[in-house]
Amino acid sequence: MGAIQIFVRRISRRFFRLGDLSLSAENTIVSGIAGRYATALFDLASEAKQIDAVAADMATIKTSLEESADLARLVRSPLVSREDQARAMAAVLEKLGVSDLVRRFVGTVAQNRRLFALSDMIEDFGKLLSAERGEVIANVVSAKKLTAKQLEALNKELKAAIGSDVAVEATVDEAIIGGLVVKVGSRMVDNSIRTKLQNLKFAMKGVG
Repeated sequence: MGAIQIFVRRISRRFFRLGDLSLSAENTIVSGIAGRYATALFDLASEAKQIDAVAADMATIKTSLEESADLARLVRSPLVSREDQARAMAAVLEKLGVSDLVRRFVGTVAQNRRLFALSDMIEDFGKLLSAERGEVIANVVSAKKLTAKQLEALNKELKAAIGSDVAVEATVDEAIIGGLVVKVGSRMVDNSIRTKLQNLKFAMKGVG
């Protein structure tokens, strides 16, 4: 039996009924397919005392998915066979130099034909990590990708405003035009130009 098959069995015994994935216990932080896989990975990483290393690897994969259109198409395309997806991802992960645990995890995801949800799994892993660390998650949308220095400055500002550690989840939306849209829990902190223009447009409807 191959290493991937053994890993699948291990996950199945620990968390899931064999077949499609189904959690034995509800998780209030994450849910759905992505949440189930993320929970499995988080537990295994914790057991192996590799949480920080796995988090770094998942961040590396996330960046690769965002920066490579070809890779993003590969994981989402239903036309690429299970075997081809698994081989391609194995080659990508080897080049990225991620840990064996993450390689086996992604191999399991590929074998179960769930690579289309890999980005969501990475996001949910981050949520579990933030909860473990007692951090608040801030979803930040910007017109252009923020630099490491900008993210550091934003993190400090949010921490000072909220009064607790903050984990920033940054995404790009060119339609914003400029500024940032920041959401912390259910609280929206919005200074995007697009929103200001929309508000002006709505206000002008009642004029004249």
